[in-house]
Amino acid sequence: MAISEKYGRTYHFPFSPGTTSDDRIQHDYWQHVTAIPQLIHTEKLDGENNCLSRYGVFARSHVAPTTSPWTESLRRYWQLIKNDLGSLEIFLENLYAVHSITYGQLDHHFYVFAVRENGHWLSWEETCFYAAMLDLPTVPVIRQLTVPQHKADFENEILHIVKGPGSFDAHDAATGAPATMEGIVTRNAAGFPVSAFAENVFKYVRKGHVKTDVHWTRNWHRAALKYEGGNYVDHHR
Repeated sequence: MAISEKYGRTYHFPFSPGTTSDDRIQHDYWQHVTAIPQLIHTEKLDGENNCLSRYGVFARSHVAPTTSPWTESLRRYWQLIKNDLGSLEIFLENLYAVHSITYGQLDHHFYVFAVRENGHWLSWEETCFYAAMLDLPTVPVIRQLTVPQHKADFENEILHIVKGPGSFDAHDAATGAPATMEGIVTRNAAGFPVSAFAENVFKYVRKGHVKTDVHWTRNWHRAALKYEGGNYVDHHR
């Protein structure tokens, strides 16, 4: 039995090319986004989904805390703040290990993208507040927007944004060539219940993004930071 509820699958926009056979698509996304007063586009970073709660540090499964080597420094940080979390669950992108993208201008290894409390996803403002209280950055905000009026304009804007390298100078981890960002996550700026997740959070992922193989965990290496020696970072590997 899981200690807590894991982070649900984020539904893709229908025009997201990076879907796989087990991904879900929100074909009715337009009726949902036009019912949301304020939306936020954030950059989807190429890391591991981790959760910090009073029970431990979790990866995708919440059956038991993770013990992976690339969460070792995050788990040490958790020891410092675990008694302050209460009912909060902090979800973040763990960029400590390089996956398919190498970031040339990375300031930190851990970027908060959501906070859950008692079956409710907190607003973006509250998410930023708790991230700041924990001295953690949030994922980059690309744009805040009110209710979109034209579907074609909304989609074209996303397609234009994802052609860029993102906030941290993305490069292909295998070849070293410049790369576009992994994608965009669009969410309701307000809070909403966990049961309404599929109607409030959507994503666009580039085609052919995942390039890691089954041997990835045997040969992983630590992502370099722009200024080495930053907060909660060790120098292993």
